[in-house]
Amino acid sequence: MLRRIILAACMAMPAAVAAPAGAIAYDIKPKTPETGFSGKIKPDILGLSAEQDAARAKDIIEAHFKGRQGVKPNVLQQTFVNTAVTYVPSMSFDLPSSAKDSGESIVVAFSSPASANRAFIVSRTIAFAPDQQPLKADLLKQLADKYGVATLIGDQHVYYFYRKGKVVSVGQKYKPETALEALDKPVNPKAAVALNDSKGKGSCVAAVKRIGTLDKTLTALRNEANDANCEAALSITLSSGATADRVGKAEFMMADFKRITSAASIDEDAMAAAKSEQNKAPAGSAPKL
Repeated sequence: MLRRIILAACMAMPAAVAAPAGAIAYDIKPKTPETGFSGKIKPDILGLSAEQDAARAKDIIEAHFKGRQGVKPNVLQQTFVNTAVTYVPSMSFDLPSSAKDSGESIVVAFSSPASANRAFIVSRTIAFAPDQQPLKADLLKQLADKYGVATLIGDQHVYYFYRKGKVVSVGQKYKPETALEALDKPVNPKAAVALNDSKGKGSCVAAVKRIGTLDKTLTALRNEANDANCEAALSITLSSGATADRVGKAEFMMADFKRITSAASIDEDAMAAAKSEQNKAPAGSAPKL
């Protein structure tokens, strides 16, 4: 599920986290991690992209929900190792649906301050009210207008995979009518296999599905991201609504595989350095006797 992000832990955490006893003052020199959304390809979900850190993302989400009643924000904070540095590793904003109004949730996960606190997972879910369900054809057109021609369409999913600053193509030249026809059919198996590496591994489709079920932390996602034969992905799921031609729920997930592996490496080195600093014996000299 797109929204799986240790919600129980988030609910239990206070709005602010005090530095632990014995925390050290530590000067973090952030390094910007690499991204799979390079070149001119910089997709976003509601303006949220791999370009933002937690502070900027929070501003964007709050502006989106401004004036809407019942929004439940959940901004998690934690300390970096055992230092006095605090940061936001994830945030979620949830607007429950009702009989008359659509529901919406947004979840974003970020790296540590050592890797510039940048977003690596962005997800948005919209549960449309019965009388607000859009036509699948209209949503597919909007997706094409914003993101271009999809890499793959099928199984109620629209996939965009990215490599070397471009949307990966596997020969599926979707037009409005063929995209709509493909949406509710199985993904073309030959096209899906074409995304694998030379050894037949690294399925981008499988990586997106597995990442959707894992906790949204660099540690949990690192191996999956490292094995994927693409640098980033944008997945949109359009579930049928009251009628087969309408969308009852739309789920968007943007995953930056290259950022996950890069940020995980940066954070790992920074955490080791911070722990080493903490373990240093205090400097001093013997008193004069």
